[in-house]
Amino acid sequence: MEQPASDPWPDGRDETENQRMDRNWNELLQELRVTQTGTQILFGFLLAVAFQPQFDKLDQFQLTVYLILVILAATTTALALAPVSLHRALFRRGQKADVVKLGHRLVVLALVGVALTLTGTTLLIFDVTVGRPWSFLAGAGALIMIAAVGILPRLLVRR
Repeated sequence: MEQPASDPWPDGRDETENQRMDRNWNELLQELRVTQTGTQILFGFLLAVAFQPQFDKLDQFQLTVYLILVILAATTTALALAPVSLHRALFRRGQKADVVKLGHRLVVLALVGVALTLTGTTLLIFDVTVGRPWSFLAGAGALIMIAAVGILPRLLVRR
């Protein structure tokens, strides 16, 4: 019988390495469901913007920001979908630990992409609606808020 894994973050569970990897993969999948849905909705929103009557009124800065956001949203969506493709490629090959480890990294990159896309989208919407100075303030505010929500809980938990 397989012995319980030596866990660098013990939480009192008596589980084998395989059980821990299965649990970690299932938890990662739950996070992916939320991330994938959010990135796909945001990407769809950005794609729909190009077909709006006001789109041809964007200035060069706004158009550049928009195109960067489309690329960023597409990349973020691909990153959020990649762990599922990875799992499918390595399914039943005894590499669950590798799938979980790489899947975790891909989700972290996707979350960074979400943060940047949300920041840029906020900047673009404010630029179009109330002007450039406010857009930079709103974009910076969004980035600070997103960073705070992503970083502060980790710092508080470490204490």
